[in-house]
Amino acid sequence: MNVTWTWDLATILVSLTFVSGLIWLYDKIFLESKRIKASQGLGYDSSIAYDDESRIPFIVDLAKSLFPVFLLVLLLRSFLVEPFRIPSGSMMPTLLVGDFILVNKFSYGIRLPVANMKVIEIGEPERGDVVVFRYPEDPKIPFIKRIVGLPGDQIEYVNKMLYVNGEPVIQQVDIPRYIGVGSGSNMTGSEKRIEYLSENVSHDILINPKRPEYQTKYSKLTVPDKAYFVLGDNRDNSKDSRFWGIVPEENLIGKAFFIWMNWDWKNGGISWPRIGTTIK
Repeated sequence: MNVTWTWDLATILVSLTFVSGLIWLYDKIFLESKRIKASQGLGYDSSIAYDDESRIPFIVDLAKSLFPVFLLVLLLRSFLVEPFRIPSGSMMPTLLVGDFILVNKFSYGIRLPVANMKVIEIGEPERGDVVVFRYPEDPKIPFIKRIVGLPGDQIEYVNKMLYVNGEPVIQQVDIPRYIGVGSGSNMTGSEKRIEYLSENVSHDILINPKRPEYQTKYSKLTVPDKAYFVLGDNRDNSKDSRFWGIVPEENLIGKAFFIWMNWDWKNGGISWPRIGTTIK
């Protein structure tokens, strides 16, 4: 099993939790009893004031206060949910610039923070899932795309159409054409289509009919075992598996499921209608 070490916020949280916990434990074992004796005047010369000995050191007091906070944040972020912000329009119209999203960290199994090693199997990614993952060419960078190819699938993207195992994925053009807002206003005029990855799995995509199709390295391939082929919903404005290849299973962070805030200064700040929107 491959173990990938990444120096990111998770590493910082683990380090802070470990150091503060170690300070608290050392104080509990070695220093607390001395302070109690000092405060009671036991074993000391009664002619000397022991105020300093009975006082909790600042660093110890700080560690004891922050340790439970660090631990709680670490557990929530590592095993339950993690927040992310959408900085680009590659997932329009599903996700807009400025969306703040939550990612389910246990959808595809429980992983140890920092080491990123799966310790509990729970579920497997499905075609159509919107996932956050570590960019294969630079694992420090989180990416978000939609899974369209599962292990063993033959994927081809040609003439702005997706083919899975030799069959074209049905697309339905939604009239009228898309109108973008704020930072995504440059996508106004694109075709908004409904793409059906299966009978029960569909989502919206954007196609710019005026833009020539990308010449990409991986527009046709067979997805290897324990890997996934991902595309952005904004098909003509997304650098995805067509350019850099598959996403290894070990790079998955979790499944995006909820928009809890949107802030786009080009659209006047907060977009209230997007708050509380589920991602599908």
